Amino acid sequence: MRSSEVKEKLLKEIYNTYYRLTNILPNPDSILRKIGKGIEVYRELKNDPHVWSCIQSRKSGVQSLEWMIEEGEADTETFSFIQRIFNEMDIYQIESDILEAPLFGYQPIEIIWEYKNGSYYPKELKARPQEWFAYDTEGKLIFEGKYFGESETIPDYKILNVQYEASAINPYGHSLLAKCYWPVTFKNGGLRFWVNFTEKYGMPILIGQYQRGATNEEIKQLARDLESIYEDAIIVSPMDIKLDLHEANRSSSVELYLELIRFANSEISKAILSQTLTTELEGGSYAASQTHFQIRKEIVVSDSRLVQNTFNLLIKYIIELNFGQVPKPKFKIKFE
Repeated sequence: MRSSEVKEKLLKEIYNTYYRLTNILPNPDSILRKIGKGIEVYRELKNDPHVWSCIQSRKSGVQSLEWMIEEGEADTETFSFIQRIFNEMDIYQIESDILEAPLFGYQPIEIIWEYKNGSYYPKELKARPQEWFAYDTEGKLIFEGKYFGESETIPDYKILNVQYEASAINPYGHSLLAKCYWPVTFKNGGLRFWVNFTEKYGMPILIGQYQRGATNEEIKQLARDLESIYEDAIIVSPMDIKLDLHEANRSSSVELYLELIRFANSEISKAILSQTLTTELEGGSYAASQTHFQIRKEIVVSDSRLVQNTFNLLIKYIIELNFGQVPKPKFKIKFE
C-alpha cells in the first residue's frame, strides 16, 4: 500500500461501521439488555424503602457541607457577577440532581437561560430524564429520537452532562441502581411469599362439627354461622371425623424470609454506600465504626468532586457567554 493511502486512512475513523446507520451507541448495561427494558426501570427501584434510605444518606453527605465561591485569578466584576447568581440559586436541590448521576450513570441537566440587562443568566437548572438522551459513536450526548422523532445535536452551553465513571467505551457511565436491581427483585419476591405465609398460618382455624344425619341445609347454616364469626379459615365436618392440622415450623420459616431480606438490604447498602454499618447495624466495635466512617468519607469526597466539577462547568458557561475567555472564579465545597 502506498504511503499516501496509509496516511489517508490514519485520518479517518474506520472501526465504527456497526453503528454507522443509527449513529447511536446503545447503553452497554448488562441488566437492561437481559430484562429488555430502558433505564427508566431503575427509577422504580427508588420506591424500595431501603434503597431510598441509602440514596438519602449518600446525598446528605455532600448536602451537609458548606460551599463557597473562590475568586482566584478572576477580576472583581466577574467574581461579583458569579456570586450574585449563585446566591439566588437553590444549590442544595441542584446538588441533589447532580448526584443522580452515580445512581443512573449519567444525568443531563438543562440550563434555562434568561437574557436581561445585556447579560445571560441561568434562570433555572432542570434535571431531565436519562431516557430522553443517548450517546453517539463519538461519545457525545444527543437528544434521543426514540421518543421525540429524529435525534438532535445538543447546542453549546445548553446541557450540563454529569457522568459517573464514564469512559470512551461506555459514555453512559456506571449505574449504582443497576447493582441493586436483582437484590430488590428477590427481596420483593421474598416479601410476597412471607405475606402469603402469614395469611395462611398466622391466623387460627375455626372448626365446626355436626352430627351424622344432619341435612345439607343444616350443614350450610353451620358454615354460614361460622363465617359470620370468623371469615378467613373455617372447616365444617362430621363429629366422628378427626381433624389434625399440621402447621409449618413458623419460627424457622420466618427466619428464612428475614435472612433473605437482610441479605438483600446488605447488598443494596454495599452498592450505594460501599458499606452497611450506617443503615443496618445497631452496634459494633469502635474499629469497625471508624472503618465504615472512613469509607463514607471517601464517598462524600468523590461525590463532592463531581458536584464541584459540574458547578465549575456552569461557571465556565456563564463567564464565556458574558465575558469571553477570562480567568474564572471557582465553586468549592468546604471539607472539615
